[in-house]
Amino acid sequence: MMESVPDLQSSMYMTLDGYPCVRLLNLSGVIGCSNPGRVKVVAPIIRLNNATELSQLSAVLLSVDEIQSFLTRILNDSTFAKNVAGILVESSPEFQNKLKGFSPDQKFPQSEFAPYQSINYEWNPIGSGIMWNPYNFPVFLLSQSSTLTLQEAAIKNEKNIKSYTADVAEFDLVMQTMKAGTHDSESCLKENTCLPLGGYSVWSSLPPINFSSSEQSKPIILVVASMDSASFFRDKGLGADSPISGLISLLAAVDALSHVDGLDDFNKQLVFIVFTGEAWGYLGSRRFLLELDLQSDAVSGLNYSLIEKVVEIGSVGKGLNQGVKNFFVHTTGVSSATNETLDALKRAQDSVKSESFTISSANASNPGIPPSSLMTFLRKNSLTSGVVLEDFDTVFTNKFYNSHLDDISNVNSSAIVAAASLVARTLYILASDNKNLSSSAITSINVNVSLVEELMGCLLDCEPGLSCELVKSYISPANTCPSHYVGVILGEPSSPPYLGYVDDISRFVWNFLAEKTSIPRKNGSSVCSQDCSNEGEVCIRAETEGKGVCVVSTTRYVPAYSTRLKYESESGTWNVLPPNNSDPMGLVDAVWTESNWDTIGLRVYTVQNASFDRLVLLGSIAITVLSCFAIVITKAFVTKAVKRD
Repeated sequence: MMESVPDLQSSMYMTLDGYPCVRLLNLSGVIGCSNPGRVKVVAPIIRLNNATELSQLSAVLLSVDEIQSFLTRILNDSTFAKNVAGILVESSPEFQNKLKGFSPDQKFPQSEFAPYQSINYEWNPIGSGIMWNPYNFPVFLLSQSSTLTLQEAAIKNEKNIKSYTADVAEFDLVMQTMKAGTHDSESCLKENTCLPLGGYSVWSSLPPINFSSSEQSKPIILVVASMDSASFFRDKGLGADSPISGLISLLAAVDALSHVDGLDDFNKQLVFIVFTGEAWGYLGSRRFLLELDLQSDAVSGLNYSLIEKVVEIGSVGKGLNQGVKNFFVHTTGVSSATNETLDALKRAQDSVKSESFTISSANASNPGIPPSSLMTFLRKNSLTSGVVLEDFDTVFTNKFYNSHLDDISNVNSSAIVAAASLVARTLYILASDNKNLSSSAITSINVNVSLVEELMGCLLDCEPGLSCELVKSYISPANTCPSHYVGVILGEPSSPPYLGYVDDISRFVWNFLAEKTSIPRKNGSSVCSQDCSNEGEVCIRAETEGKGVCVVSTTRYVPAYSTRLKYESESGTWNVLPPNNSDPMGLVDAVWTESNWDTIGLRVYTVQNASFDRLVLLGSIAITVLSCFAIVITKAFVTKAVKRD
């Protein structure tokens, strides 16, 4: 017996997980998915193999390997496209083994920002580019459990084709930009129907910078990794190999170096920076260099002219082939500084004393460095000395680049450990600037294998995900499942920012780096909940109740958003700045924004008449589906469907 509305709801609805493709805007238009108008869309669920031709508006269920050809047909066949109400994409653990590859990105991702002319080169030959097109219908990636449920619904519909009943999908993916008629970034920012993509990058120096010392002019070795990825499905883009394997390697290398004695004796300053927004026009690295030019508080203590070398850790999670760990070094060109880095890498490799470890220079026939943050530095100064460490030579080894399938099963922990060890020892050699370093000093630098495996579980999986003990020892995460989508900038960008506007990953990276690069306070430990009184100190673990502590560390957040945008404090709005020849990457910046939305959802229920354009549904209960993007399945509850003449 049902005694309450919740009882009634629980008898009607089965809540399942799903991930939508969402509408994004740029200066020239839109990409991604949305309902075609301002109302919900209702259509029966069918399997693709039963849908060579669509006789009526349909919600099409298909597998990952069918997406590309199906979307291509839609773009080329308007008659076929008009009957597509939405797409439901199946999930299965078997797909990765069956597929030769799946990458919805371009064959040369972000080629417009390349510091060379060969933009037709194919770093990502398997790329289809489907994520950069606009689709006027909703697309959902189903969880494994919801896949089974909707497969059953499709089979049921096929069997009941003559019974005038059908299980239908109701799509609610109406974005505010559609309601307001604002169809590009500039117009939607003016009307406040969208927000700019962006977030907060994090940088930290090892050892901390002594602001009271006159010796603030050590050459800087800048060590770079990225923490954001892109995907056709916004919140299902873990980016395990590209780029999170590089982030994990950086964090593990910092941890290894933090145990080394004599850091103050380094002849060069190590500075680690983790960018966000790199997947959307190198937002983090471009904004970082602009902040350096402006000498803002976010980069206080750093001087662009002191950056001697850039060492970037790219995709390293697949650097394992038949038991051999293979890495490739991509360089910006020939220079004495670059040669020093290559020599240090070779010396670090030799210290490993393992026949199953190789590092090679990338093929000279490559047009230049692969897509990476280092491109930003080269566009600012073509003479920048830098290297990018990758697990590929001429083309990506990651067959799932910028797709939801680049997950923890797509990377190898031993490859990440090997890359971290190589980087840590290389940085020690470079920072010491001492040709007479003893081999014992180098081999004493070892990466914590357990830390790497723990970081993988925290950052690349939902179990344990951000509820892992390591993350919870630093922050109180808002979510359990990690998301490496950059997100949007909320409020006025600042440093230090309001932490409520900083995502889980950035806050974790900040706390981790702040602790690992810190030195003890002179006056012993000091408990804190937000700020520390002494100059040069920061409060780490402030989100963990009663465990916040002040440490001496130079670790800061840097806003990451388009250099073509300016926030107007008085009005609380964003303005698009005119293009500026002094900002060459800004000239081709798309200025990405995400449409505001109130709810996004998908419901499935049974109706008793197949005339879907003339249904009056009675007895239904409105369910709000919030930002977790739950999919709600409605069991057969529609009491009556009235066909009108």
